[in-house]
Amino acid sequence: MKKALRRAYIALIMAFLYAPIVLLILYSFNDSKSRAVWGGFTLRWYQELFSDTAILSALGTTLTVGLLSAVISTVLGTAGAIALFQLRRRPRHALLSVINLPMLNSEVVTGVSLMLLFAMAHVQLGYVTLLLAHVGFGVPYVVLSVLPKLRQLDPHLAEAAQDLGATPLQGFLRVILPDIMPGVFSGFLMALTMSIDDFVISFFTTGSGVSNLSITIYTMAKRGISPKINALSTLIFLCVFALLIGLNLRDFKRGGRKKPDEVRIPY
Repeated sequence: MKKALRRAYIALIMAFLYAPIVLLILYSFNDSKSRAVWGGFTLRWYQELFSDTAILSALGTTLTVGLLSAVISTVLGTAGAIALFQLRRRPRHALLSVINLPMLNSEVVTGVSLMLLFAMAHVQLGYVTLLLAHVGFGVPYVVLSVLPKLRQLDPHLAEAAQDLGATPLQGFLRVILPDIMPGVFSGFLMALTMSIDDFVISFFTTGSGVSNLSITIYTMAKRGISPKINALSTLIFLCVFALLIGLNLRDFKRGGRKKPDEVRIPY
């Protein structure tokens, strides 16, 4: 009885999470613009999507800003996590509290603060300010993803690599980085996801002529969401789903090939 209740509870949660996405995918093939009437199966919203220059331009801005900010945030966040890891306990905790502020702070406060900062620095709002803002809130996610991996490392691993003839840079690239790479990659994905998902901070830090998907959809919502957005959301969901399946299959294959007593020797 308890097992059946657990399964029913999990099924209810999954239905609550994914039913809206299923409806969105379904209505991306609806021939009618009305969400209350099924007008038949069609692919015309996908055809119109790829001919809509405004949506494609916003998608390009979203992807370029997301990828660039995620890469920059990953480099800065990984370096920051290593620097924090070398500090003593009290300074480390104090700096971690400061790093956590952008995640705990309201996005409205962060967005307005960045807008005022750019205005005081006489920086014109546009693509660059949007990119800098996304880097600003992406770095803390990378730091918090990399730090646990650093804590799991043997503290004498880097010294052992240098005793074997490696330079500090070689020791980091060949010994430390491969061990913390899962945390680095997780931080990269978090920064990328938060950048693509962000609206409030982007709204305050972008300028005229530069618009990402969230701002474009917000503008469309004032006069009604086009079914083309349903088609675009469906494609994004399928791409993310395929990426997750590919990553899980890769990890599964690696886990199957790895022997229990296998030891990695860097040199």
